[in-house]
Amino acid sequence: MWDFPLRLLGGLHYLVLAGLASWDDIGAALDEHREFLARWTEEQDVQTNEVQRAWALLPGFLTIADGRPFDLLELGPSAGLNLMWDRYRYRYTTGAWGTGALELTGDDRIPPPAEVLSRRVSVARRRGIDLNPVDVTTEHGSRLLQSFVWPDQTERLDRLRRAIEATREDPPELMRGDYVELLPGLLADRREGAQLVVFQSASTMYLGKDALGKLRAALHTAAREEPLVYLTTGRAPDDDGFALEVERYPDGRSRRLAVFDFHGEWLDWGR
Repeated sequence: MWDFPLRLLGGLHYLVLAGLASWDDIGAALDEHREFLARWTEEQDVQTNEVQRAWALLPGFLTIADGRPFDLLELGPSAGLNLMWDRYRYRYTTGAWGTGALELTGDDRIPPPAEVLSRRVSVARRRGIDLNPVDVTTEHGSRLLQSFVWPDQTERLDRLRRAIEATREDPPELMRGDYVELLPGLLADRREGAQLVVFQSASTMYLGKDALGKLRAALHTAAREEPLVYLTTGRAPDDDGFALEVERYPDGRSRRLAVFDFHGEWLDWGR
């Protein structure tokens, strides 16, 4: 199990966050909570929901807006924190966007144009489908996400906690299942008068070639009734971060919008 160390550290952090253990005495925690940690490392997958990526995704959402409200569907959303992207505030060297309590910013080495940041968009519906969605409206779900952010990453933890607070106010609809298999039915359920926007950040990199083919086939088929937009990320050239691309269906034409850091710390718009 290649991720055993991550699972173990996550389990220890979960206990610390719950007030049941201390980083000052790891030996005692390993001994006293042996059964819990054995079960955790066996059953609990590493779970992260990096909300900083929304800072890189926002200009993409604004670029594809056509004046209608968005009908959002995220593939592999974890807790759905990035489904709440319009509830956050953003800062770039070319301007700001949004009014949320959580402000996201980063190193926009090539910033998005001010004209893009001047656009406004509303969201009619937020849905996400994940093999193991996390419900951050519960104490366990909130603590679970925090447990896989290491305690010395204080800024990242604070950002996560603020995003959880924003999500708890009006949570998105999260469904459990294999999104490749269930995608046709989800795409058929459309919100009338809205622009269907499917998006993902980092989840499809774990799919095989056949699964990716089925995913795109479902997008092609669904778009025969009405066009849709797919905002997606993939490995950038030379493995330098993620490439943010927009694919428009039914024809499937693709356009690269930007390259950004895996966690959304920097952005090269138009690269």
